[in-house]
Amino acid sequence: MSAGRYSFIIEQGSTINFEIVYKDSESNPINLTGYQARMQLRPSADSPTVYITLSSSLATDGTGLNMSGSDGLKPPTSGAIGVYISAYSSSQLNFDTAYYDLEIATTTETYPTVTRILEGRIQLSKEITEGLY
Repeated sequence: MSAGRYSFIIEQGSTINFEIVYKDSESNPINLTGYQARMQLRPSADSPTVYITLSSSLATDGTGLNMSGSDGLKPPTSGAIGVYISAYSSSQLNFDTAYYDLEIATTTETYPTVTRILEGRIQLSKEITEGLY
């Protein structure tokens, strides 16, 4: 199955918190037990520059990918992945347009199976008011 496409806007200095539910071709949630996730924003697919990396190892401010959904309460069987970028982390971003993909990988195998589940373009809406975090 090829990756889905989803483009969105990040409002610099705002908290980003949304959920992606990974489903099979019959719209059934895919069990994410034993998986981790990663996502990077770059100027282009082949650029060595990385604006931000999100992973299932959450940063101290919570920025990252939660394998229990955006509220952190869903079981891995729900297929829910929460995407969270803190207000502070989003305030540090400085680009006009970026590209990303979201991959999941098995953690229970010697050679993990990696699947790209989502990709797209991100526009950054620049912040005017600063420093409320």
